[in-house]
Amino acid sequence: MRNNFSKGFTLIELIAGIVVIAIVTLVVTSGLGLLFRQSVEPWQQVRAAEAGQSVMNEIMARRFDENSNVGNQYVRCGEYDANDEKVECTLPINLGPDNGESQRKQFDDVDDYHDLRLDGAELSGSSPNRYNGFEASVRVTYKEKDKLKRITVIVTTPQGESIEFSTIKGNW
Repeated sequence: MRNNFSKGFTLIELIAGIVVIAIVTLVVTSGLGLLFRQSVEPWQQVRAAEAGQSVMNEIMARRFDENSNVGNQYVRCGEYDANDEKVECTLPINLGPDNGESQRKQFDDVDDYHDLRLDGAELSGSSPNRYNGFEASVRVTYKEKDKLKRITVIVTTPQGESIEFSTIKGNW
């Protein structure tokens, strides 16, 4: 006698199996997509911290004010010079690059960096693609007139997350 059972799958069973596999694959990849995004964010935050700290170090290496320690005299702004005249600090409205300082490499005091905007290529001079998609902006304000300036560097990642770094520069 002959066996009437056929071996293998019917066309309907194959199509149903493909549909089930497609649905499972879709669910798994959509779940992993969130994990991929989360794994990139810390890496971008570290890069932003590197860029922010680099800009902050550059600014902190500059003197407090344009009128501090000019020439051979070691008189800070806000103090009196040898002629008993007060050396004034830069007025808050005049914060920003001084005349003749149009490029970052010419900046010689902290407030020259006020309102500076940098793109990724400007953040890293040696490797222009290192910070692709990143942006940084600098704000300098007086914390206490003639004594303290607050420097704020805001780095924006390619995903649009803004990370703020802030420090105080003293007039000493």
